[in-house]
Amino acid sequence: MNSIKTQGNFTGEFLLSEGPGRISREQIVVVKGDALPAGQLLGTIGTGEYAPYDNTATSGAEMVTAILYGPLAASDEQRAAVGIVRLAEVTAQRLTGLDAAARADLAAHYVIVR
Repeated sequence: MNSIKTQGNFTGEFLLSEGPGRISREQIVVVKGDALPAGQLLGTIGTGEYAPYDNTATSGAEMVTAILYGPLAASDEQRAAVGIVRLAEVTAQRLTGLDAAARADLAAHYVIVR
């Protein structure tokens, strides 16, 4: 019996272009929780940590403020990560959680979704 495997995004695979140097990137802290793929949209919650984007949330995660650069493993503790936060061009097909509101949030940070 054959089993089909689906490969997730590689680190930064969603990026089409970014600002010179590392101007588009920031060191961030992601809340504890499930594994997250590269390209996961994130919002900043009241503690300054980042959480997966949820348009129905009221914690701050309802506004996209970053895109997770590399995948994160599940953890019971906060996780250090890199986020794309400004001046970038990304591909819509490689983003997790993208909707019309998220597109507008990203545009406000000069992140263009193609």
